[in-house]
Amino acid sequence: MKILGRLPVPRLPDMSDADQKRAAIFLGALAFAIAYPFIEGMFGLRLQTKLIPVLLFIVLALGLNVVVGFAGLLDLGYAAFFAIGAYTVAFMTSSESPFAFTDTSPMNFWLAMIVAAIVAGIFGVLLGAPTLRLRGDYLAIVTLGFGEIVPLVIRNAHEVTKGTQGMKPIGFPELPFVKWGFATEPWYFLVLGILLLSIFLTSRLQRSRIGRAWMAIREDEVAASSIGINPVTTKLFAFSLGASFSGFAGSVWASYLQVISPDQFQFSVSIFVLLMIVIGGMGNIPGVIVGGLILGGFDRVLTDAISGALRTLGSTFDIAFLREADISRARTLIYGTALVALMLVRPEGILPSARRKMELHAAEEDEGEAAQQRETLFESQR
Repeated sequence: MKILGRLPVPRLPDMSDADQKRAAIFLGALAFAIAYPFIEGMFGLRLQTKLIPVLLFIVLALGLNVVVGFAGLLDLGYAAFFAIGAYTVAFMTSSESPFAFTDTSPMNFWLAMIVAAIVAGIFGVLLGAPTLRLRGDYLAIVTLGFGEIVPLVIRNAHEVTKGTQGMKPIGFPELPFVKWGFATEPWYFLVLGILLLSIFLTSRLQRSRIGRAWMAIREDEVAASSIGINPVTTKLFAFSLGASFSGFAGSVWASYLQVISPDQFQFSVSIFVLLMIVIGGMGNIPGVIVGGLILGGFDRVLTDAISGALRTLGSTFDIAFLREADISRARTLIYGTALVALMLVRPEGILPSARRKMELHAAEEDEGEAAQQRETLFESQR
């Protein structure tokens, strides 16, 4: 019998130095995030309860980054899908729900979490189908209107949503040998796992065929249409997928807080998540994470620390206005100032994607080349 030679084994492409550096940073950050609860116990930091909302809002920012960063669609009503996901899981697991399926079995929360993502995605399709033919400011105005309508409906439909009273209690996730309740560590690791899953999914989508289609539409919709990309269905998929991410995060948010009300899903939530993307780096997943950590850390951690330090200083030196200092009241002013400064210094964000950076600076390069040509022509005429 003739023995065939060994078949050639395909080799994977070697990682570049930049890829290796990014992988090392990611693994180091992941190791620190996993070990953080134990580090916190050693040093008594007590920040887990503040980090859980920050990580959950980064999940929201990753979902909005699909819509705004990848597909180039300005969505100002993203908090509406957050509310839809939260109230969907409340309807399925709360004892106050007006519906019949309120039996809180061990797997009920996990089923409700999946249903919440699907329902939010359906609402994304219902909103996007008639409106995604609009562009730019017109699309932003429509999504803004949707984001304002949903909390108003929740507030006024008291028989179903309990209005401003809010719905409670909401079902906890159940796993063998894990006591959830209000324990911090299980929630921290659950939200961290959801964040890692969101990073994996969005990174795979960015490198997929549909991701390249989103970027083509973002750069030039007419050119993308001319090469066979259907702009309506492609944008609709981005819109519904981003809404699913928001509904998924909303279900966890509702279960973590154990009470939800329409005041938690105001327009400021959409702006806060959008700021994470703009400041971090639109279209770049590591940039969105960095922007989320900066804004979320400031909002949840630094405001209390700075306010406490100012009050202590005011009490020490008997300064009246410092004794009553509260930085959280000026957070909008601080965010606006930081955004204006960043747009002047680094409009592409802290960690922009290479493609996005080229897009933003293309006009500047063209203007520089034109100025250089004019100067050369003027010198030649002299």
